[in-house]
Amino acid sequence: MGLLVCVIWLAACTSKTDTNKNEQTADWKTEFRKKLPLLGHRNWILVVDKAFPLQQSAGMEYIYAPEGMEAVLREVILGIKASDHIKPIIYRDRELEFVKRLVGAKADQLIQSTQAILKGTAVNTMLHDSVFKQLDREAGLFKVLVIKTNETVPYSSTFIKLDCGYWDAAKEAAMRKEMTGH
Repeated sequence: MGLLVCVIWLAACTSKTDTNKNEQTADWKTEFRKKLPLLGHRNWILVVDKAFPLQQSAGMEYIYAPEGMEAVLREVILGIKASDHIKPIIYRDRELEFVKRLVGAKADQLIQSTQAILKGTAVNTMLHDSVFKQLDREAGLFKVLVIKTNETVPYSSTFIKLDCGYWDAAKEAAMRKEMTGH
């Protein structure tokens, strides 16, 4: 009888853990989908590794996504590309290429899979500390949505600056030129 109770209890705990994980996964996606239409030109979305620090800036907002970098980045990029009001400008840490040599296959696999997700979009690199300086300046004026993943490859974060999806630099320049003539 005692063994049967243990088996039933263990099954219930395992089932509850799976249910909680599924709920957490659904929760971050729901929260992200609610926030995406509110974000626009000059806002940021960061998909970051597990060690990314919780920052004090008022403009920083955090969501925890209990998944790996690839799944979360794919969801975010698909959401941005499906939106007509924004387009992504992608930044990654310059250090990631050098970490690959020290971490090995796990980092190499992550780099390859995230490059496939970002295919067709220019990827800029910058030193990790430069990213923090830029975010510190921008978070004072514009919302920065940070989605923290379970990823443990260092310097694997992707920083996405949002640009206007229906207006570009050429149109802006033409308008400004016309304005000076009037």
